Amino acid sequence: MTAPPFDAPTAARGLVRLLNTAGGRVLCLAGEVDAAAVDSFLRRYGREPVPVDGIDAGSVTGLSGPALELLRDHLDAAGRAGRPVALRRSPLLSHVLAG
Repeated sequence: MTAPPFDAPTAARGLVRLLNTAGGRVLCLAGEVDAAAVDSFLRRYGREPVPVDGIDAGSVTGLSGPALELLRDHLDAAGRAGRPVALRRSPLLSHVLAG
């Protein structure tokens, strides 16, 4: 059995995407965001935080260490650039960031 010739997701439970919206670029995290979801995002966009106008993590149900690092990197980069970033939080993310 051979692997498909493309990077096909297999039973992905979480995702990280960058969306261009009318309000600007939004980093979206959803579901069980594991290291594989973060790795897929980094392969597509690179390791440097992308300038974003918002972060939507309102439907995050699980957050791996690499996912939390990605989120914090984007928030820190926006802060250093003097750009406030709207952050939509799931209850889980609110708990993680508070602790």
